[in-house]
Amino acid sequence: MKTSAVSLDDLAGVFAVPPLARRADAARTLDYEQNQRLARHIVAGGITRLLYGGNAFFYHLTLPEFEWVLGWLGGFDETVWAIPSIGPSFGRAMDQARLLAQARFPTAMLLPCSDPRDAAGLEHGIRELAAVAGTPLVVYLKEEDNFGRNREAGLDAVARLVDSGIVCAIKYAVVRPNPADDPYLDALLERVDRRRVVSGMGERPAVVHMRDCALPGFTTGSGCVAPTLSQSLFLAASRRDWVEAERIRAGFMPLEDVRDALGPARVLHAAVDAAGIASTGPIPPFVTALDDAQRARTSVLARTLADAESLQHRGARA
Repeated sequence: MKTSAVSLDDLAGVFAVPPLARRADAARTLDYEQNQRLARHIVAGGITRLLYGGNAFFYHLTLPEFEWVLGWLGGFDETVWAIPSIGPSFGRAMDQARLLAQARFPTAMLLPCSDPRDAAGLEHGIRELAAVAGTPLVVYLKEEDNFGRNREAGLDAVARLVDSGIVCAIKYAVVRPNPADDPYLDALLERVDRRRVVSGMGERPAVVHMRDCALPGFTTGSGCVAPTLSQSLFLAASRRDWVEAERIRAGFMPLEDVRDALGPARVLHAAVDAAGIASTGPIPPFVTALDDAQRARTSVLARTLADAESLQHRGARA
């Protein structure tokens, strides 16, 4: 597992955001073998940045499960950058930060909080969490009010955290009908180095964010099914071949449309299973699994994307 400090070069790439596989037992035990299978599939496709957060239902991990995941991720070799998530509440994040302090992770992502909060309070809390964990954090901006209702104060707080080294990167995932028209992102990029802001909504806005905003990379959920394709999209965008990047991106949109319609995490959980990559098993409360009709729809799209991945992978090896 990568243990060196996070550099700007580290942020230029694709960050896979995988689900966590569980056994179908009464405790929904985390499944080492199936999680290993999924991680190996992603890395074999060229993606070595693994971010475990919303798609892995980190919001609902017990503390013993979190400790198990830290031990598992810590066993990856040095070519893999594994990033766990903490939070979203301060108390929960603090308990997890104490466990992080015993490990060697170069960063962890703080999940977005929807509980009572304001910019000054969050800034103070993040500084405390980073101090206890002994590592800088990744901030996840999912809504404009994640740092409180005062937008300007929130952005200023984020900028101070970045400038002081408390925050090493930002996962930006505020959904827009047109990602090219995003005043909030513009205001953020006026305050922080854009090389520290990663597009955080999968392939849908990735081309626009890399082309128009010069963001260094993007996260992917569907890329857990098709990592070679997702990495190829990144490489095309990096060499500014926007036609090729858009062509690859289009292949992800059918599954991404279903993820947006039915819930990104639970659809991805089912898609990885349906594609035959890993048996992901049940998902934890408070989220329900897809019903039969939804799963059937997801399965067709997941297998179609997996077939395209196989073709791309064979082409890359030829």
